[in-house]
Parts: sequence; structure tokens; C-alpha cells
Amino acid sequence: MKFATKSILVVSTLLSASAVMAQSKAPEPDYTLAYNVAAVTDYRVRGISQTAFKPALQAGVDFAHKSGLYLGAFGSNVSWIKDFNLATKGSVEIDLYGGFKGAITKDIGFDVGVITYQYPGNNSGAAGTPGAGAFSNANTTEIYGALSYSVFNLKYSRSVGDFLGNLNSSGSQYIDLNANFDLGNGFTLTPHVGRQTIPNQGPGGNLADCTDYSLAIAKDMGNGLILTAAAVGTNGNRAFYTDSNGKFLAKSGVLVGVKYNF
Repeated sequence: MKFATKSILVVSTLLSASAVMAQSKAPEPDYTLAYNVAAVTDYRVRGISQTAFKPALQAGVDFAHKSGLYLGAFGSNVSWIKDFNLATKGSVEIDLYGGFKGAITKDIGFDVGVITYQYPGNNSGAAGTPGAGAFSNANTTEIYGALSYSVFNLKYSRSVGDFLGNLNSSGSQYIDLNANFDLGNGFTLTPHVGRQTIPNQGPGGNLADCTDYSLAIAKDMGNGLILTAAAVGTNGNRAFYTDSNGKFLAKSGVLVGVKYNF
């Protein structure tokens, strides 16, 4: 009888402990490290095709500390350095970025940081290339700041040197507004509009200025797999955004992609 009473007490204690543990949140990890790989039918940046409407393979890694500090890297194949800047080398993009995220109020968040777009070995504008003297090196660095409220995010970016090999383009600016709407069942709808200005380009100095817009939908398939589709458009000037092969890199289009997070 004493044994039975003791057993009941032990069971009751375990059940109580389990209930307390179930109600307690797991402690927040000091940091997270995430990886991803992706494939897209066309790699677009600010509405402009980076691969002349051909597919791209991509990969990335992201580190985030609970303090708000984050670091990351992203890589993709590109073709515009050769097709547009008339270089003979430069087929890979590697982005390195870092910053800090936090909250201003319970409803408003902020994000500040720096990103450098590196194109290893590129010889954009170098002597001996068809684009010698007409372009500078393609490597580009930007600083940025963003505010978020509810499902909306407003971001401002500014180059601290020439922008993507365009001569005398330091201080190029990009401002964009995005929203993320959870449609349920793993679907997310993301409308976007952005405005790029690149100074001192063409007659009047504003030939490269461009507004882009898109509407993307993503489906979370579970287990880290995400499918995406997007319709993209711009008002880019054909005289500026046509490459050496006659392709208008700012034309509207539809692209699809698949991404795996792990």
C-alpha cells in the first residue's frame, strides 16, 4: 500500500513537472546559423536581369545573434558584367553583408547595415577590354537603413562609390517599399515597388534612373522547401539598359524559383 501511494505521488509529480515545462518557452538561442540553396529562371536585381533572362544557381548563409547583430553571404552566377560592361572576366556575384536589427517601439522595427557586391576577378573598364574607359570596376558597396511596421518594410540604400561599374555614379540611391501578406496554407504574397537613381548617366544625367515593381507569391512546402513565382516590370530606358547582344535587360517578365533552407 505504501508502495502504491509512493508510485502515485511520483507519477503526479512528473505530470506536474511536465505541465510546467510545456507552459514554459524554450530559451532563446544565442545565435542561429542558416543555409540555403536556390535555382531561378531569371536572376533580377531591382527589376534588371543579371543573367540575360537565363537561369541562375544561388546559395547563401546567414548568422543572426539574439542581440540583433547579423552577418551573411550570398552567391550567384551573372552575365551582365560581360554582356553590358563589355568585360572579359566576371561571371560570379558574391554579396557580403552585415548589420543590426532592433525595435524602436513595440510596433516599429529598424535595420541598418552595409553590403558589398563583389564580382571576383572582374575586369570591367580595364585596359584591353572593349569597355575600357567607359566603365569602372563592377564591385560595389552600399550602406542601408530600413524601417518596418506591421507587414510593411521601407528601405533606403546608397552607394559609397561607383555603382556597378557606372562611371561617376557614387551616391546612387535606391528606395523600396515591400509588404508581406500571409494568405494562409503556406502562401505569402509580396508586392514591391522601388526607385533607382544613378547620377551622371547619359544626356541629362538621369538616363539610368528606373522604377521597378513586382508581385511575388511564395508557397512554403514544408521541410525547408519554398516555391516562388513573380511578375516583374520596370520603366527602364531602353537606350541605357540594352546590352551588347541587343537584349533589353529591364523588360517585364515572369520568373519562377525553388529554394531550400536548412
